[in-house]
Amino acid sequence: MVTIKSAAEVAKMREAGKVVAEILAATSAAAKPGVTTGELDRIAREIIERRGAASNFLDYQPSPHVNPYPGTICTSVNSEVVHGIPSARRKLKDGDVLAIDAGAIVDGWHADAAITVAVGTPSEKVTRLIAVTREALRRAIAAARVGARLGDIGHAVQSYVEGEGYGVVRHYGGHGIGRAMHEDPHVPNLGTPDRGAPIREGMCLALEPMVNVGRPETRVLADGWTVVSEDSSLSAHFEHTIWCTSEGPVVLTDPGSGADERIGRELGTLRRVPA
Repeated sequence: MVTIKSAAEVAKMREAGKVVAEILAATSAAAKPGVTTGELDRIAREIIERRGAASNFLDYQPSPHVNPYPGTICTSVNSEVVHGIPSARRKLKDGDVLAIDAGAIVDGWHADAAITVAVGTPSEKVTRLIAVTREALRRAIAAARVGARLGDIGHAVQSYVEGEGYGVVRHYGGHGIGRAMHEDPHVPNLGTPDRGAPIREGMCLALEPMVNVGRPETRVLADGWTVVSEDSSLSAHFEHTIWCTSEGPVVLTDPGSGADERIGRELGTLRRVPA
């Protein structure tokens, strides 16, 4: 069931979003050649603890057939699309593509976002992949307007990404978010304009294009979590949690999104939500 959030509820999600933004900023800055993905996970864990938040990834178990997720963040390298598990043995190398997916809970409300960065000196191939995936997220957010439909979001991603010669991952996509990390609706990264469920004021969505240099097909490794491109091609992933409003989508996981002012107006105050 799709739930509609009040401004007061979104304010809590915004607080979680600030924690997520801090995690992504700190871990992406620390992602250098020789650093382990386990070290990035430690940085994320310390930020969550310092902020008095909780991790929505650690020990997450979507079904009894899957072991609980063992990390605070997901670190997916090169052909790993999503859900890569941090490890003290996995050292980053110059030229790697690293997707960092982070989440946090504040007072029972969730936020979720991801960024992809190049480690060390990137190749032109890596630079372009990251740029296209980032732009795909921008277009997805722009399409998430009240009165539009979920197919408009998927079409915005698919038409752009495939037009650039890349594969759009089909089996995984965005989702509703709020009291749970994964809520209805599922938001595919492909679709037909003016099709699918309507986008309503007060909906909160996590939009997350996943883009492969090669084919869109994926498979899951033996650890039960790590998703890789079937053809071993490089992959990238960007994500933001947004709030759908009559004035347009508001990003809750970006420190410079203007979310605080928008929430303040809805709550009848011009003050900023405390950092």
